[in-house]
Amino acid sequence: MFRLGISHFIAALCFAGTSATAQTTANLTDPQIAHIAYTAGKIDIAAADLALKKTSNNAVKAFANETLRDHTAVNQKALASLDKLKVKPEDNDLSESLAGAAAEQWKELSKLSGAAFDKAYAENEVAYYLTVIGALETTLIPSMKNGELKSLLETRLALFKDHHKRAERLVSQLK
Repeated sequence: MFRLGISHFIAALCFAGTSATAQTTANLTDPQIAHIAYTAGKIDIAAADLALKKTSNNAVKAFANETLRDHTAVNQKALASLDKLKVKPEDNDLSESLAGAAAEQWKELSKLSGAAFDKAYAENEVAYYLTVIGALETTLIPSMKNGELKSLLETRLALFKDHHKRAERLVSQLK
């Protein structure tokens, strides 16, 4: 049941979509791509919030606190930059699909507790980061037309790569 949720989430993020109306990246605008990136950060913030409510493991708490701090800061910086550029992030089928898939993941994670939750959370983070990194590198960044917005995505990519490494270390600690 948990793995099924991850596969739906990954499918949505890889742009296969979980709905028949999911947009292709070929017709996404810069404001829509910005919204997808912002949504990806919000999803990780919400996952970190859930982890902080559910775990008693110090390593999981530390990872979740770092995630919360870093993604909150990057999202705030991104919104300030978008304001300066007078670009309003635009909701779209893909960002909605991502949010819906994430909600399903949280529902599944919420059913777990203790070591089972910690392990599932950490493994989910590894899978999530791999998927987001792939989407940013192969699709979102190359599709972005505005140089400043592209730079914001590259900053986001570096953050996701760093967090991916940390999530992998966390998984190895929890085994």
